[in-house]
Amino acid sequence: MGDEFTSDIAFSPAVKELQRKYGSRKSYESMERQRGWLNELTPPLTAFIEGRDSFYMGTANTQGQPYIQHRGGAPGFLKVIDNKTLAFADFSGNRQYISMGNLSENPSIFLFLMDYPSRTRVKIWGEAKVEYDDKQLMQSLAIRGYTAEVERAVIFSIKALDVNCPQHIVQRFTSEEMNQIVQPLKARITELENELKKK
Repeated sequence: MGDEFTSDIAFSPAVKELQRKYGSRKSYESMERQRGWLNELTPPLTAFIEGRDSFYMGTANTQGQPYIQHRGGAPGFLKVIDNKTLAFADFSGNRQYISMGNLSENPSIFLFLMDYPSRTRVKIWGEAKVEYDDKQLMQSLAIRGYTAEVERAVIFSIKALDVNCPQHIVQRFTSEEMNQIVQPLKARITELENELKKK
């Protein structure tokens, strides 16, 4: 049996064969043997996750049909429990329950996190468990100031992480982020205008 690497969660034999065919396999083999992908959080990754106000979550049913769902909330709503565990409170939404149904029969899950201002993306593979009965856990994950009732908790066990290059990520800013950038400029303009009035 050959060596096993963290990236094997994504680099299946079919993927590796295509990498060989198109000339990228050697560089990925080098990556695997030198450092590979992480399988636990580092302090910078923890800070990155705690600063996010949204993420995309991929699941699939037993037939392999994939589904991607956007999740959003106040920064930090995706909570770091420890360096191999994430969790979030799940509230009543459109009540389709596609992600929860998929997880009930296939625990494999994928998170995709983006920070557009810094042009950073983080991909996380793992398995998830959905908790319906542990009220203390569910309340510990609730979002402060958000009054909707927590229906369940999703606990995510990390298997692999990859931080992608920023190529082709277009910088985007929220209105709040833009205000933080523009406010000092506005204050400086006001200050200069007041100085001109005095002359």
